[in-house]
Amino acid sequence: MRRFHLHLVSDATGETCITIARAAAAQFQGVDAVEHLWSLVRTESQLRRVLAHVEAEPGVVMFTLVDPQLRALLHEECRRIDVPCIPLLDTVIAALSGFLGIESRNQPGRQHVMDAAYLKRIEAMNFALGHDDGRSSATLGEADIVLVGVSRTSKTPTCFYLANRGLKAANVPVVPACPLPPELGGLTDALVVGLTCHPEQLIDVRRSRMRMIGDIGETGYVDPLQVEEEVRQARRLFAESGWPVIDVTRRSIEETAAAILQLHDRRA
Repeated sequence: MRRFHLHLVSDATGETCITIARAAAAQFQGVDAVEHLWSLVRTESQLRRVLAHVEAEPGVVMFTLVDPQLRALLHEECRRIDVPCIPLLDTVIAALSGFLGIESRNQPGRQHVMDAAYLKRIEAMNFALGHDDGRSSATLGEADIVLVGVSRTSKTPTCFYLANRGLKAANVPVVPACPLPPELGGLTDALVVGLTCHPEQLIDVRRSRMRMIGDIGETGYVDPLQVEEEVRQARRLFAESGWPVIDVTRRSIEETAAAILQLHDRRA
């Protein structure tokens, strides 16, 4: 495994840097990027402290600074110590500026303003928290999306990912011999999606969860025959209800959420 230092410099939270850098680094097999996140860098003194660390542990610098003086200083110093310096947003901003015919504001953190969209995301987060694992079923009708599935099919983290996109997402577990909330059958506006998973992966995930909480006993929760029957019954439920189904086997949370968002957009 080849390791290298990756310095991410931002005048805001650094989320954009992290996302782009990880997406790029993931394309290289056998490479381990040691990330150094330098966020809220807005003064020359702050930037010089970052540069001292870059010089001590040279690698690749990626940045999303908008202040022209800080950008010039970063480029100059990186050239001096002979490390690559990559502006992540320049091409996009230049293309937008050319298309729109106006200059960019060059204002740090513009994407994090507390506007209506931000407040909507907060509301969605609170909704996901209050409607996790079948709770608050009386207000299930307020959801934009409801995820249904057996235990450990990533329902909760997927709901919070969707909430970060401003969608009210609830999740309902399918538990053997336990009836689903009656409100689920009466939903008309919400998109209901069934999540399923290959039994073998489900058992691995459940065993891992049990080890985390200190439970190492053998139970029906990880019994192969019972898990297979759980998955089979859940799939039968989804088919009878006419709900779209997403197999989360070997899918990341982001990939599952992307598939759900496509279903939601087509339904809108």
